[in-house]
Amino acid sequence: MSRIGKAPINVPAGVTITVDKDNLVTVKGPKGELQQAVDADITVTQEDGVVTVTRPTEQKRHKALHGLYRSLLNNMVIGVTEGYKISQELVGVGYRATNTGNTLDLVLGFSHHYVFQLPEEIKVTTTSEKGQTPKIILESIDKQLIGQVAAKIRSLRAPEPYKGKGIKFVGEVLRRKAGKSASKK
Repeated sequence: MSRIGKAPINVPAGVTITVDKDNLVTVKGPKGELQQAVDADITVTQEDGVVTVTRPTEQKRHKALHGLYRSLLNNMVIGVTEGYKISQELVGVGYRATNTGNTLDLVLGFSHHYVFQLPEEIKVTTTSEKGQTPKIILESIDKQLIGQVAAKIRSLRAPEPYKGKGIKFVGEVLRRKAGKSASKK
């Protein structure tokens, strides 16, 4: 049996989970509300503050969906209670990030600026302190959406392996390469 799928989801105080007849799960909490459509074969039940996800058979497809939907529902519960936060830093001379509302303006060493309009579910803040690399901080209740947006921002200038210039996640360890070595004569 799926180790992830069979683990129960504890519902904290202040969070309500409802499952309608079309298997649409709605999670409401102090930070907001999220919805997820669950496959018709997977059963979601709630009793005594614990949500359990069960599957009908041992088919490979059902095993895969069992763990998937349990993880998605658990991420939703965490999102509406604590929220998710992703920090990125810009490494490179002249790299800058500014924001006005949900519009992110990036200077990444190209001849033009990147102006990135973020979804309204994501809150963005930028910091640039003297002597520190500029940082982009994304906050949201939706783990999937915030991860997708962070990956899109990173793809605008992925870190290169020689000097490490580009957009990287805070705490990310880059695999560095040695540059050219002097030739022997």
